[in-house]
Amino acid sequence: MFITKRDFVKYSAAAFGTTFLPTWAQAKPLFEIINMFVPAAPGGGWDSTARALERAAKAGGLIGNMQFENVGGAGGMVGLPRFINQRKGQGNSLMVCGSVMIGAAIANKSSLTIRDVTPVARLTEEACVIVVPSSGKIKTWNELISALKNNPKAVSVAGGSAGGTDHLVLGLMIKALGRNPKEGAYVAYPGGGPANAAIIGGQVTAGISGYSEFEEQIKAGRMIPLATSGSTRIPGLNVPTMMELGLNVVLANWRGVFAPPGINESQRNSLINLITLTVATSAWKNELSTRKWSDAFLTEQPFVRELNSDIERTTAIMKDLGLA
Repeated sequence: MFITKRDFVKYSAAAFGTTFLPTWAQAKPLFEIINMFVPAAPGGGWDSTARALERAAKAGGLIGNMQFENVGGAGGMVGLPRFINQRKGQGNSLMVCGSVMIGAAIANKSSLTIRDVTPVARLTEEACVIVVPSSGKIKTWNELISALKNNPKAVSVAGGSAGGTDHLVLGLMIKALGRNPKEGAYVAYPGGGPANAAIIGGQVTAGISGYSEFEEQIKAGRMIPLATSGSTRIPGLNVPTMMELGLNVVLANWRGVFAPPGINESQRNSLINLITLTVATSAWKNELSTRKWSDAFLTEQPFVRELNSDIERTTAIMKDLGLA
């Protein structure tokens, strides 16, 4: 993966911890500065992933500093053109984004998409969790499914940006119930905070998002988790998947890192090495465990193939939703 034996010896101490090495023996950072671009507001999933990468890379001695720029809006479509135009050819720049950006580009009919940046690595997957407010009329999975099957338009569901993973999950649920996905009453919110407030306040019937977005409210008893959208249960969370409950729906929200367009092969390889060594650190593994993110690390052609497959699948679902 573009890591030579000589490089491995040089950087292994950085990747696997430098606790027992004297200062003079520690490897020089791979990058003194990484410019990290997050096409979303601070505090959300993409931003959290970027901050986790910073902590792990610093703990491993792989970078000197990471400078952040957040530009939110429209599922990444406001920030993406800025990253492409202002960071083109910069070999020390990265952007964290993920599956949400694919659907957002389609929904916004954007001329610039995730295909216009350079894939570096897929990092994580996070299954969605379907919740209802504990103060609401619907409190069980069967009640929610019955209401959706009877009249999807009467069941308002909060989530992230239109065309994002949360929206796609609802569309797949409605389709699996034999109804038209276009009938879904999806309410898009710009971030986890407003969506949480709408769910808890009873402004919507249910909500769909990554577990980390709802974790605090679930633990506080203000939301009831009914099901998850992954192929397996979320580690440490005793909530069944939709497949377990008899609904044939599986979809996870992945996140990864991309470089700007216009970088050369050497610059790309250096960034791949940086991320490869970062995800090997104990600090990164702790981030995965703490945040209940599934390790989905891929780079090179396997990542490109998965990316192309996801674009095709998302486009098909978006057509079902009337958004493409």
